[in-house]
Amino acid sequence: MDNEQSLTPVREAHALDEQTLSAYLGDQLNEDFSRMKVLQFEGGQSNPTFMIENAGQKYVMRKKPPGKLLKSAHAVDREYRIMSALQDTDVPVPKTYHLCEDDSIIGTPFFMMQCVEGRVITDPGLEDLAPTDRRALYDDAIRVMAALHAVDHESVGLGDFGRPGNYYARQISRWSKQYIASKTEELESMERLMEWLPEHIPESDETTIVHGDYRIGNTIIHPTKAKLAAVLDWELSTLGHPLADLAYFVAYSKQAHADGPNPDIPSEDEIVAAYCTYADRKSIDHWNFYMVFTLFRSAGISQGVYKRGLDGNASSQFWQRAGEVVPRYADQAWQLAQA
Repeated sequence: MDNEQSLTPVREAHALDEQTLSAYLGDQLNEDFSRMKVLQFEGGQSNPTFMIENAGQKYVMRKKPPGKLLKSAHAVDREYRIMSALQDTDVPVPKTYHLCEDDSIIGTPFFMMQCVEGRVITDPGLEDLAPTDRRALYDDAIRVMAALHAVDHESVGLGDFGRPGNYYARQISRWSKQYIASKTEELESMERLMEWLPEHIPESDETTIVHGDYRIGNTIIHPTKAKLAAVLDWELSTLGHPLADLAYFVAYSKQAHADGPNPDIPSEDEIVAAYCTYADRKSIDHWNFYMVFTLFRSAGISQGVYKRGLDGNASSQFWQRAGEVVPRYADQAWQLAQA
């Protein structure tokens, strides 16, 4: 799928003052934006994302959604900061142009970045790719993930991007609170997980940059090659534990094996082994905990998306699906916790 095929007219809930925006961008980017064209990407579940075409050049704009927001959510300023910091690393990211934190321009903070040409494929099975390219793309995504975790966060100016240590304790607390704040029904498995997880945190306390939502669906794939052209959607990034990204990536890949083993997509063991090779790790202890945590966290995130949809602030029309997966993620996590 080309990254322009998911464009739609700007949805009513995210309407913005294009005249004010064009004048502002003209001042900040030193370019005439008076004839710009604005369309909205169907993706961007959390932060509404727009294509701005102007004088033959394409930009992407990410903004906070309207309405009352959960504390620390929709952090477009953090997205902008980390992509700016990663410009000269082995992690491919779009070029960043400008961050606006003035709500008076379009109603919420936003930032401008490069529109990277390529393909967006949200299907974990990569059906739009040739079978011979599917494993190669997964392998490249694993390589980039290990490269991200190898970045010296101090040297790229991200020493204060998060608190070092106690990552899982803080994350469990955060997503428990956000789940409770957006809860729409009682789920016994979520209640049990909120008790189980704090009691089973491994002693490993590494600190690296973590993406927080690392999957192929959050990347731009090279137009012709089975490799990543850019990693997107850094809203949940922070300093944390690298195996949180790995477990999340594995959970994402498992969707491609839902109907049975898929020979074109690496298995859980193969992904873990490839990551260990690229990250120069001998093995991973307590792997079960990391998978339980990522399913719990995914349930919490999905619950937030569902609640925003009920409140009329969803970034796309797919918010109802988020509500459907919350109990599934929670039940899977609880079953795994008891294994």
